[in-house]
Amino acid sequence: MANRKRNIRIRFRVTPEEKALIEEKMMQVGTSNMEAYLRKMAIDGYILKLDLPELKEMISLLRRCSNNLNQIAKRANQTGRLYGEDMGDILQNQEHLWQAANEILGKLSAL
Repeated sequence: MANRKRNIRIRFRVTPEEKALIEEKMMQVGTSNMEAYLRKMAIDGYILKLDLPELKEMISLLRRCSNNLNQIAKRANQTGRLYGEDMGDILQNQEHLWQAANEILGKLSAL
């Protein structure tokens, strides 16, 4: 043991659920050596924290589009007609959604 290359021990505790997740990920990469796996992940692994305000904006746009579409459907069911103004709103909202989606995809592809 005196000739060990790695002589510093690092210990940490996990819940049974966390241990099961670690073991599942180990199986996915095909290793049974937990020490090697954890060392590799601690040194070479990385964490992605995505803070995309564009995604929040897109969710807001989706909510507005959904509300508008519901109102248009209700009016169409009551009157039996679909108005040109309603179609314009739908098309405009769709264009905003596509722009937001393209911005998000552009940022994600840069990662």
